[in-house]
Amino acid sequence: MKKKILIVEDEKSIARFLELELRHEGYEVKVAHDGRSALRMMKEEDWQLVILDIMLPDLSGIEICRRIRSDNQVPIIMLTAKDAVPDRVSGLDAGADDYLTKPFAIEELLARLRAIERRHSWEEEANVIGVTPITLYLDERKAEAYGKEIKLTAREFDLLSYLMQNKNHVLTREMILTKVWGYDYAGDTNVVDVYIRYLRAKLESIGLEYFIETVRGVGYVVREH
Repeated sequence: MKKKILIVEDEKSIARFLELELRHEGYEVKVAHDGRSALRMMKEEDWQLVILDIMLPDLSGIEICRRIRSDNQVPIIMLTAKDAVPDRVSGLDAGADDYLTKPFAIEELLARLRAIERRHSWEEEANVIGVTPITLYLDERKAEAYGKEIKLTAREFDLLSYLMQNKNHVLTREMILTKVWGYDYAGDTNVVDVYIRYLRAKLESIGLEYFIETVRGVGYVVREH
């Protein structure tokens, strides 16, 4: 089955070039020329990868990346201007997996695609989530750091798993409640803070007290450094 790639690029010549090259490599490709079309297409179909330009006419690539990351972990490669270091940093912080600076050779893009495919294939086969130095084995529901097991309750494991699956993306308490406690949960959002404290206490005992960061007024984030 062909892997589906969504290209989000407003420069039609670049978008067409990428589309033709990726089709030649055996991918199924569609193009969105603006952010709102891209978000609509994300909801309508399943994609294996998104190539996302930062400079778009309506919504920025950074904002689109954040919105995608609110409920989707599809790999994202961002395209940035050659000297736009802040854009590259912002893109990675928003949840992008990788970035390329324009202009770039198509061979470099294909190499990045292969690297992402290998990484995600391994994670899916092993059913493993890793954010240095913690590794979660989802089938076994086991957490390890520095080669030693971290003893977690079922809820603590689910909470840590959700944070790590969304690494580099700030999650609000409401988002955490919905995913970890369930859509029908009717309790206080303070329960998230309580369980974050539980998790931090266990992580602090192995020297990882700063693994989960608080973003004041927003929520929590785990970052890959």
